Amino acid sequence: MSTNQPQNPNRPQNPSQARNPNLPHEIPPSAATTPPGPVPTVNWLLVIGLGAIALVRPITNTVLEQMGLDLGPVVPLGWTLVISLLWIAAVGLTRTSRPVLTLTLTGIAYAMFALLLSGILSSLLLDHLHGPLANPIAIVPMLLTNAIWGVVTGALALAVQTARGSRPRTTAGAR
Repeated sequence: MSTNQPQNPNRPQNPSQARNPNLPHEIPPSAATTPPGPVPTVNWLLVIGLGAIALVRPITNTVLEQMGLDLGPVVPLGWTLVISLLWIAAVGLTRTSRPVLTLTLTGIAYAMFALLLSGILSSLLLDHLHGPLANPIAIVPMLLTNAIWGVVTGALALAVQTARGSRPRTTAGAR
């Protein structure tokens, strides 16, 4: 074999550069080997902590009910406002990445905690299961309602972050 053979311009010199006929297009080597930028993750400790703090609402309702006090919707609505402001402040005044997702998951976490608390307390205080666990069709609306609560507070936290100019650096499309 002669080393001075004419090179075929259609044939790659390096076999690793050979085009796969099954692929619709070639991927440049730099794109295939360059990892994407860091994707912001959810702060699960924050999600669980904020969800657990919100249990003050059903615990207060249970205590007032056991004491025979009925203050109407004032206390639950007041707690909902206080918890919402706390969630918005905890995420909006910090550089928490993905505020809408974080607080949506917080709302779902709260719903799960409240579901468990309801099952435990109703069994202990009423000697029978009461609440969403006794009526499973109520579980999905409960999860959806609290997820929507999280979306709304997350959107407000995002607005606070944006207004303060404290949005964390994220990759495109990550909120």
